[in-house]
Amino acid sequence: MSSKGCWSINMAASKGRVILKAVKEIAVQFCPFESNTRSTREFLVLVGSEKARGTNLNCEVKTQVKHDSSEPVINIAFSDGERLVMKGAQLTSREMLSAFQSRCIAKDPQAKMAAKK
Repeated sequence: MSSKGCWSINMAASKGRVILKAVKEIAVQFCPFESNTRSTREFLVLVGSEKARGTNLNCEVKTQVKHDSSEPVINIAFSDGERLVMKGAQLTSREMLSAFQSRCIAKDPQAKMAAKK
């Protein structure tokens, strides 16, 4: 990974902790041979980290690696039944993390209070 990729992951992680408390499942699919998967893979690193996974041990993080030139997609199922689908080809990891965190904060009163601090 280039230094630019590390920088974007570090910047995203520094904006706040990834809290999976309101999340039931995260399914990530991508074709590793496509050039548009970088942000999806960076997002996977963030939500799949031990620290993030520790915030909800019941949250499943599934990865499906395909070899079919398909578009990278992240499908998130929240505990309340709502879904968030992000198509990673046109988004940065920062944009995906921001959309994800804003939904998580809206669903978790404790996370709202932590975000205000």
